Amino acid sequence: MKHQPIHEIDALGDIAQVQGATLSRRERLQRWADLLSRNPDRQLKPLSRVEFYAERERALLRGENTPISVALADPVLREAGLQGDTLGDAQKFFELSAAEAHYLLCDCHFPGQMDAEGVAHRIRKVATPNSASFRHWI
Repeated sequence: MKHQPIHEIDALGDIAQVQGATLSRRERLQRWADLLSRNPDRQLKPLSRVEFYAERERALLRGENTPISVALADPVLREAGLQGDTLGDAQKFFELSAAEAHYLLCDCHFPGQMDAEGVAHRIRKVATPNSASFRHWI
């Protein structure tokens, strides 16, 4: 084991924070999709009737066992800047438009049930530039 002074260890922590903060949008989305794919059959709860809320109220939407809560449980995404489990937090961190957030998280796109792999598949579509199949749903 190598012994180091505290100031050197502190410097390493700062480097890790900078590295985490440099994840691209695509890398953040890919990580989120990968987290969901680890347990593909997990049943999640969509957000309800997202499109019927005013923008300010919509940003505050949250729930237990949502795809956003899965992302927030990941230390890498938290280190990279994900601050909470609201729709607004997800939109800001993942750089999602209102239409993309609606497509990924609203109950109107998940008749019956929402499984983790289905959401992961949608996230990967959003992460792919110019995805024609995604644009079809907006």
